[in-house]
Amino acid sequence: MPQEQSVTRERQRTGLREPRRYKVTIYNDDFTTMEFVVKVLVEVFFKSQQEAETLMLAVHHSDKAVVGIYSYDVALSKTQKATRMAREAGFPLRLTCEPE
Repeated sequence: MPQEQSVTRERQRTGLREPRRYKVTIYNDDFTTMEFVVKVLVEVFFKSQQEAETLMLAVHHSDKAVVGIYSYDVALSKTQKATRMAREAGFPLRLTCEPE
């Protein structure tokens, strides 16, 4: 009876990596109302009322807060939608989208 040989196969590198994630940051200003910031957080970022109020207070006290981490397309889309809402309402609310 011939002995069985074990075959070792090396893993091939596929070059696939997890997509880069982007954080969306909202900044405090002296003109945008707290109510409007909460509205944006609920409507655009799908935060609960309680979570939106907590984030709004964090922005108010710390001058900025990360409101979410998303894929590039989602982060950019949410940033643009929130900025558009703010401009239409006459507020200078600023949001940024940057790599995590």
